[in-house]
Amino acid sequence: MVINWSGKSFDYTEKELAVLVESARTADPMTQGRYLEQFEEDFSAYLGIKNCFAVANATSALDIAAILSGLKQGDEVIIPAHTFCASAYPFGRTGANIVWADIESDTRLISRASIEKLITDKTKVIVVVHLYGLMADMDAIIEIAKKHDLFVIEDCAQSIGAELNGKKSGTFGDCAIFSFHGQKSLTTLGEGGCLVVKSDALARKVPGLRHHGARPFPYKREQYWIPAMGDVDVDLDGVWPINSCLGEPQCALGSAVLKRLDSMNNKRIDRAHRFKEELKDFPELTFQTVKNGFKHVYHLLTAKYEGTNGKTNDDLIKILFYEHNIKVIVQYYPLYRYPLFQKMGFGMANCPNTDNYYDNMVSFPFHLWMSDEEFDYMISCTKKALKKLKEE
Repeated sequence: MVINWSGKSFDYTEKELAVLVESARTADPMTQGRYLEQFEEDFSAYLGIKNCFAVANATSALDIAAILSGLKQGDEVIIPAHTFCASAYPFGRTGANIVWADIESDTRLISRASIEKLITDKTKVIVVVHLYGLMADMDAIIEIAKKHDLFVIEDCAQSIGAELNGKKSGTFGDCAIFSFHGQKSLTTLGEGGCLVVKSDALARKVPGLRHHGARPFPYKREQYWIPAMGDVDVDLDGVWPINSCLGEPQCALGSAVLKRLDSMNNKRIDRAHRFKEELKDFPELTFQTVKNGFKHVYHLLTAKYEGTNGKTNDDLIKILFYEHNIKVIVQYYPLYRYPLFQKMGFGMANCPNTDNYYDNMVSFPFHLWMSDEEFDYMISCTKKALKKLKEE
């Protein structure tokens, strides 16, 4: 038995595939059609918030969020260093300076204390990443943001369905982004994303920004072809539009998969709880702390391994891979260690918790379509590996 981290492609149901085929037959060949409208309505209803915009991918949503935040040359944006690179580089494009925030040692999410230490008179934006399926402490972060008049962007790429006191991720900040990538809890044929905008005034800018600046002419025309098919204009002064449209079949599929999102998340939660319960006798392996009021949807299952007798996460990963064919990985190099950010001038940080977590972390295979037999095998082998490391 071989258990890879990524697994196969998303396991669509026959009913969902039928919706995809039907939409391919009936959809307008252009984008911005009825399936897009329906998906945006359905996603808004799921979150309980208005102003949801489907886009080509989550990075495009971050690009537009960065534009809407008003960041410019010389401004500062606070971003956690422990996350995927796409959470950060769209903000670097604005000319703003990226300031790396540390994570909490227990939740492994952006630290309120770190944010407070980093705020200056140049700070304009805080990017909060809800990583692995668990939300950061948004109540505390929004309190800080209001005190300093800061724009807050939630990166919910891994946290669709997660909650804080019954309120879903993506409904706290000024903007939020979601990912429908092939490895996410909801996927639209491997790519896709969504941008949520709290301000109605800013939300009115999004349709043009995501679609070439295209719009109807602002006046009544006597002949539909004069002066041309449609108008093109700016939505924000000095800001060029982009093309970030999500196709009609993808939107139709998104609406279909959304109907069973909660049930899929519940399966993830059940499995994660079982995994942690089975390994409770191994205190050297610790998982994210889930505080009261937080709902963790376990997009991924990560842990910190602090072994005895000098054993490291590398030792644990080697045993699981070479002896049991289980491909455990290390998730996310601290962003300031990557050449991309170092060459762009953002290679400096003071993030001890981030460094410590990276140096000791493991990320277990946790795709939803892993069979019960495979999951049981992973639990059994992890126990064997941990016991072996204790005895060596």
